[in-house]
Amino acid sequence: MKDFIKYEFIGAKVEVINSKNKHIIGLYGTIIDETKNTFKIETENGIKVVPKRGNTFIFYFKDYWILVDGSIITERPWERIKKKVRKII
Repeated sequence: MKDFIKYEFIGAKVEVINSKNKHIIGLYGTIIDETKNTFKIETENGIKVVPKRGNTFIFYFKDYWILVDGSIITERPWERIKKKVRKII
């Protein structure tokens, strides 16, 4: 699933499963925007901006899920698609 890093994340369902900030652990929603360092996630309680670095995410898809360390996706979306990835987590 190394190609996952090259996917468009906007529209993906995501959950924060580990974080330095205990208040965002368990945060679940849909990614509505992405910058180099953050995801903007639409949740049931509104829109939250979550840093990539320091967090571990689960991305949910129809038939599978992927566990990702946020530090390996801390790049601009258009730069990330060119990146060679050896390890997802």
